Amino acid sequence: MTATRHLQAIATMLGAVAAFAGMDALLKLFSQHYPPLEVAALRGLGAMPFMLVPVLISGRYRDLRPRRFGMHLLRAALMLFILYSFVYAVRVLSLADAYSIFLVAPLIVTALSVLVFGEHIEWRRWLAISVGLIGVLTMLRPSASSLLTLGAVAAFAAAIAYAGSAIALRVVAQAETTVSVVFWMVALMTVLSSLAAAPDWVPIERAHWGLIAAIGLFATIGQHLMTEAFRSVPPSVVAPFEYTALPWGMGIDWIFWGVTPGSRVFVGGGIVIASGLYLAWREHRFGGAHLGPASGEETIAHP
Repeated sequence: MTATRHLQAIATMLGAVAAFAGMDALLKLFSQHYPPLEVAALRGLGAMPFMLVPVLISGRYRDLRPRRFGMHLLRAALMLFILYSFVYAVRVLSLADAYSIFLVAPLIVTALSVLVFGEHIEWRRWLAISVGLIGVLTMLRPSASSLLTLGAVAAFAAAIAYAGSAIALRVVAQAETTVSVVFWMVALMTVLSSLAAAPDWVPIERAHWGLIAAIGLFATIGQHLMTEAFRSVPPSVVAPFEYTALPWGMGIDWIFWGVTPGSRVFVGGGIVIASGLYLAWREHRFGGAHLGPASGEETIAHP
């Protein structure tokens, strides 16, 4: 029975990652037409109806009541920075490049857990974190064909901010319902991004409204599936399958933009993924410090 539940959770996680990959592909498309802050606002606006309708139908209004509004506001500000940085990254990089760098986030959260919560991490995990960061540096290093890597830096900055959001989530989740955490983060992020984008707002083309709805639908489906995956089994069982985002990114890049990843993506991304998989294996075998986004944050947010 346990094996069947694990397989179901893994299949659910694979579906969630696929949905988020579809959403990110649309965000990349939108980034060619609208500024990053406006894309962040549209991502939130697209998701709001799909978030609110189930609550309204079920009558679970009390679940939306915030108890730690300041923490919600902090996470919304972090999510705004994450989306701005990530949208900029996918605007100038391929999805595979951006994913390869952003997937270092679980390693960063593991390290931050020591500083913020005093969690003990033995030397093997520190070594895995260090090796993973070397993988990121491999991808950040300028090459002869790309002397400026602002997109790579933006993806790395998004990963750092995402790690901070994961730490904040562990604090706010102690007093809030999942519905409240999701709603207020997305709602406040949408308001903040809309205000910031207002001075340079580009009118929405009529043909794009359907795509905005698709972004919201992909985000909601991915959020629901990922929440179910982490709810039904220990995080270490499904966390490694978040890395299937990278082949999705490679496939989308090749099909829609005719872009194939360079050698640095294979080398650096491989190092990051190997480090993350090692941490997941240590968590599954020995327990201990959580893996960061995989242990809760990914059930709440995705750039």
